[in-house]
Amino acid sequence: MRRSDREVKEFKDIVAIMEKCDVCRIALNNDGYPYILPLNFGMCVRDDKMELYFHGAMEGTKYDLIEKDNRASFEMDCEHKLVTEMERGSCTMEYESVIGQGHIEILSDEEKYNALRILMKHYHQEEFPFHKAVMPRTKVFKLVVEKVTGKIRRKKKDKH
Repeated sequence: MRRSDREVKEFKDIVAIMEKCDVCRIALNNDGYPYILPLNFGMCVRDDKMELYFHGAMEGTKYDLIEKDNRASFEMDCEHKLVTEMERGSCTMEYESVIGQGHIEILSDEEKYNALRILMKHYHQEEFPFHKAVMPRTKVFKLVVEKVTGKIRRKKKDKH
């Protein structure tokens, strides 16, 4: 990372950023071009290992690409704040972000329910009783994270 002063070094702090995010963008290989998708997600962290869970329709371009190459990169960000300095005529953006990479696995029908519970937990404080009738019409997949880094950009306070 070029700006090591902005790097989030502790795994637990990276997880805390991810818990605040509501969209995860994944990038898949599309014949040499990235194919980027914004997705809702859930995550499971055990023993410094992380899995991200996603859902979607039963077919589509993303599944065709995953079948050819299941490697993926991901990005998520939050805590955006525009900071302007009128006297200097400049502005910057504060943020927290995470990027990483791993590989995707399509889940079996037996694995779907627990994965969807993890996904729903990310958006609901309490257990959300989703209707199981959606499961046959829903494909669920996970990204097994192999590498992850975090970054926080905060404007430095002026010294007086």
